[in-house]
Amino acid sequence: MSPIYDQKSRIKFLVAALALLIGAATVIYTNWLVQRVSAREQQQIQLYAKAQEFIINSESDSNTLFVFNEIIDANATIPVILSSDGKDVIGAKNITMPAHLSPADSVTLLGSELLLMRQQHPPIVVKLGAGQVNYIFYRDSQLLQQLRTYPLVQVVVIGCLGIIAYFAFSASRRAEQNRVWVGLAKETAHQLGTPLSSLVGWQNYLRDSDRFKDEPIVEELGKDIRRLEIITERFSNIGSVPVLKDENLYHTTRNAIEYLQSRVSKKVIFTIETDLPFDTPARINVPLFDWVIENICKNAVDAMEGRGSITLHLRRVRTRRTWYRRGAPPRQVAVDITDTGKGIPKNKLDRVFMPGFTTKRRGWGLGLALAKRIIENYHEGKLFVKWSEMGRGTTFRVVLNQ
Repeated sequence: MSPIYDQKSRIKFLVAALALLIGAATVIYTNWLVQRVSAREQQQIQLYAKAQEFIINSESDSNTLFVFNEIIDANATIPVILSSDGKDVIGAKNITMPAHLSPADSVTLLGSELLLMRQQHPPIVVKLGAGQVNYIFYRDSQLLQQLRTYPLVQVVVIGCLGIIAYFAFSASRRAEQNRVWVGLAKETAHQLGTPLSSLVGWQNYLRDSDRFKDEPIVEELGKDIRRLEIITERFSNIGSVPVLKDENLYHTTRNAIEYLQSRVSKKVIFTIETDLPFDTPARINVPLFDWVIENICKNAVDAMEGRGSITLHLRRVRTRRTWYRRGAPPRQVAVDITDTGKGIPKNKLDRVFMPGFTTKRRGWGLGLALAKRIIENYHEGKLFVKWSEMGRGTTFRVVLNQ
């Protein structure tokens, strides 16, 4: 069974669809409840108005007492106002009146409530006889108001849960990827250790042999052994905290290019340009930084099909605070790596650093993903595609701290 993060698109769609379904169902059901409660409150006010009319016109004290207790006094939730002409307030019920209000302020407050009630519901006429009428105004109870706002609260809660689930899923995926990276790197370093020790022994044997005395192949073998030692050190540093030192950026970059230049097509021209003083330092781990330069340049060589030019330009860049996670941002320098290859389609720019993405038939799609991890996780810098145009080439920018 494939890991859960391999099905991330389907899972994200299902989570989003489920959230929308829950939200829609909540809104529909709550609206239904609101209509039911609103209709019930309207019926209560209609009954309340008839009770008021009965009390005013009734001559029986026992009947009016019963109606008052069972209907009028029983309304403890719906705010109502009794008015003679729709302006003057005769009485009010279930309206909170602060104790410190003066009589004039109380009249003003009741007038505001009357205006609000008029906007919410039409008044109910109470017939007094002899052609005289009063009016009952009312507004929604607090329960009904809460029910009206409940869908919004529910949608916000669902949205928050969706965001939490998204970040939890992303964190889980990154943690799983980190374990894969670290495990693969450590195992690779371990596997390289045994044949490397054997090669060192064979080189010493050849050096001491008269038959191979002064043979250049022995020294070339030594260079490759040293290269394997560097590769082993690189893999060993993955998953651990690498030591960053102030290294000469120009010399370090030039050394990485010199090694690579002797091992690729002679039709690929490497150039290093700098706007910085030659002694400008940067906080880097040399083996890992070399690895980044090599990965980017090797991809560039493949994109140019072994023919073209690669230019590395060293420059100072303006610091972006969002790139630095702790405290005040340091000064930063950049290495722009520009090739004259095929370029990267715009619809693939956001995928070039994803593990497994490759345009080569036999590629693993790990080089750029590993390079980005080294720069951003271990060097607290930034690696991104600065520019790319089909048929003209691509520029990768490596941002480093000083």
